[in-house]
Amino acid sequence: MKNASLTKDLEYNGGKPAVKVLMDTSSSREIRIVMRKGQVMKEHKTPFPIVVEIFEGEITFGVNRETHTLVKGDLVYLEGNVPHDLKAEKNSTVRLTLSKSDTAERVKEVADSST
Repeated sequence: MKNASLTKDLEYNGGKPAVKVLMDTSSSREIRIVMRKGQVMKEHKTPFPIVVEIFEGEITFGVNRETHTLVKGDLVYLEGNVPHDLKAEKNSTVRLTLSKSDTAERVKEVADSST
């Protein structure tokens, strides 16, 4: 058994979203992204499907240049190679499920380049 917490040890980065690997399993990677109000992750694509859960807060989620408001409890599934972006409308905690073939480093690079 593995366990992790979406709420313990929350740390906000000053100018960019904070990305942390919570769990690495044989089939997926569970990532926590903590965003302060106003922070963005600019448009990017992932080569593999993803699931995004808004655990806390509110996010404007852009997909193919259309925006969607996502709030606490909302889930989104995206196929690979779909352009998307995120903007925190409130302080937010986002859970991202990656394919095992994808990397957390790629997510960190997107967060780092979005400032």
